[in-house]
Amino acid sequence: MLDTKVKELINTQINKEFYSAYLYLDFSNYYSDLGLDGFAHWYEVQAQEERDHAMLMRQYLHNNGEHVTLDAVAKPDAVYDGARDPLKLALAHEQYVTSLINTIYAAADAVHDYRTMQCFDWFVREQGEEEKNAEDLIKKFQLYGSDAKGLYALNQELLARVYTAPSLVL
Repeated sequence: MLDTKVKELINTQINKEFYSAYLYLDFSNYYSDLGLDGFAHWYEVQAQEERDHAMLMRQYLHNNGEHVTLDAVAKPDAVYDGARDPLKLALAHEQYVTSLINTIYAAADAVHDYRTMQCFDWFVREQGEEEKNAEDLIKKFQLYGSDAKGLYALNQELLARVYTAPSLVL
């Protein structure tokens, strides 16, 4: 049985991960409307990853005999003033998610819940990767986004992204 606070934080995080998926689908819709199918694809893959993160956490709670409560997923309300905006919002969002994961990890550490800490080691590493990917995409857009040929090449690069399901043993 998990500590009550740890269980509640993980359950809340499940819902936050589903929101992340919605947010990235909103980014994807925006880029589709702009005709940037590679950027749209990139964020569709991001949405799949976030959904899978939620499902992994859900399974972790189930594997530990805990009930999962799903809340309503809020509608993303961002307003975009150009193709760079979702990129910057994505980095800020990933930094926020990192803070939430760190809070779960700290709560598990406080009650010596090593099993949860071991599980969340994967999420800590994943967040490092997510932040780096978001930062790299911003840098590439700054370098190439104002040049039509550069933007086209970056769009093609993003279109080639292949989704890989996470391999985390719970």
